[in-house]
Amino acid sequence: MTIHEFIKQRPYLIWYVSKENLDKLDEASIVEHVLNYGNWDDVQKMIQILSMSKVASIFREKSKPDKFNRQNYDKQVRNYFQLYFDKYSSIT
Repeated sequence: MTIHEFIKQRPYLIWYVSKENLDKLDEASIVEHVLNYGNWDDVQKMIQILSMSKVASIFREKSKPDKFNRQNYDKQVRNYFQLYFDKYSSIT
């Protein structure tokens, strides 16, 4: 299964994106939506598809505020997954 097939099966995670545009989503956007809005099974399936190191790398890159102090992770989600990936991913 690809990450785009995965997200197509979970329209409740990206409710505002039309079905025609789901293939255009980048991996970072999918990771963000799954971590913010998915359940534990969604997270584990995404990690199975992309790998722990890739999801951790995307999360770490996108959860840092940029020069405009923007990032889209919920504060509690960001805190939890910082701890989670610190413990379970070898990527730092």
